[in-house]
Amino acid sequence: MLLYKGNIHTMSGVTIKNGAVIITDGKIDKVLYSEDCSPSEDDIDLKGGDLYPGFIDAHTHLGMIEDGLGFEGDDSNEETDPVTPQLRSIDAINPMDDCFKEALFGGITTVLTGPGSANPIAGQITAIKTYGKRIDDMILGTVGMKLSLGENPKTVYNDKDVTPVTRMATAALIREALFKAKKYDHDIKDAEENSELDPPEFDMKSEALLPLVRKEIKAHFHCHRADDIFTAIRISKEFDLDYVIIHGTEGHLIADILGEENAKIVVGPVLCDRSKPEMKRLSSDNAFKLNENGVKLALCTDHPVIPVQYLPICAGICVKNGLPFESAIRAITIDAAKISGIDKAVGSIEEGKDADFVMFDANPLEVMSKPIFVMVNGKVVLKEI
Repeated sequence: MLLYKGNIHTMSGVTIKNGAVIITDGKIDKVLYSEDCSPSEDDIDLKGGDLYPGFIDAHTHLGMIEDGLGFEGDDSNEETDPVTPQLRSIDAINPMDDCFKEALFGGITTVLTGPGSANPIAGQITAIKTYGKRIDDMILGTVGMKLSLGENPKTVYNDKDVTPVTRMATAALIREALFKAKKYDHDIKDAEENSELDPPEFDMKSEALLPLVRKEIKAHFHCHRADDIFTAIRISKEFDLDYVIIHGTEGHLIADILGEENAKIVVGPVLCDRSKPEMKRLSSDNAFKLNENGVKLALCTDHPVIPVQYLPICAGICVKNGLPFESAIRAITIDAAKISGIDKAVGSIEEGKDADFVMFDANPLEVMSKPIFVMVNGKVVLKEI
């Protein structure tokens, strides 16, 4: 298939005017100029529109907190045990949730979805496409482990009279699990190298944490307040974790330090109120100030806090408050992909990557604009050109 006569925003450093994209077996085969190709009647004329990579929401609970349902459709928080790294988000995602269709028709082709923030260690985060019926066929990969700091764990377990009820205990539970996982990993390697040693007794929780301590996946730390952000960084340094700060609401207060730390932050939700104490210093210029200080940045809706289809509007609010337009687009495409560890597959229009695209009828970050073309894995999902 050929898409032609479009402005191809590759997000790899170049925009190709009057460009074209050749798609083979759901992948981008070649990016070129329209004048260098010969379209057939089955190919798609973009009619001079701006073609972007499919947008990426770097933090959601899509499919785990279902639309219009209460307890029956809420599988985001296992509030019976504060340490649950063995939980896999794919076992709770319902692709039949109506919000998947709304995401697609909003131009959001990839999301990260995972457990909520009730538990200090909540479970595994998965990157998925928003197109499909069976979650097994939609997965890009397990990309992170959800770790939660701040108010939520202590609030949940205070009511149960169970640890943690302080920030100290939350951090201690995380450290304890990581120490056990490190030792578990060390004992496994010792047994592999020395046949006289027995491997450790199987431990489901430590087994689930192995990809994290081996830096095969990232530590996604839920934290809003500045002190909680610093706790996340402290723990990450202690255990040599590849970390991402999720939310980072008070990041604008410490943006200079976060820049020096080479921190990666997923900012959001942006379009919301100060719904709890740790969001007291929510500021619309958070993304702008972080970006100004060199912090690597992605944006999120935290769906269903903000419906996932409004990700471009959230990016637009950030632009309104100082974030450069190009930086905002990057924060929902290539930078979101890099921070999430999925940039080999999505996030830019380059040869070998998945053929995921979106085209709007105007500026994609304006509230009045709407997608008129969406493609996922080379399949046309929406076409109103």
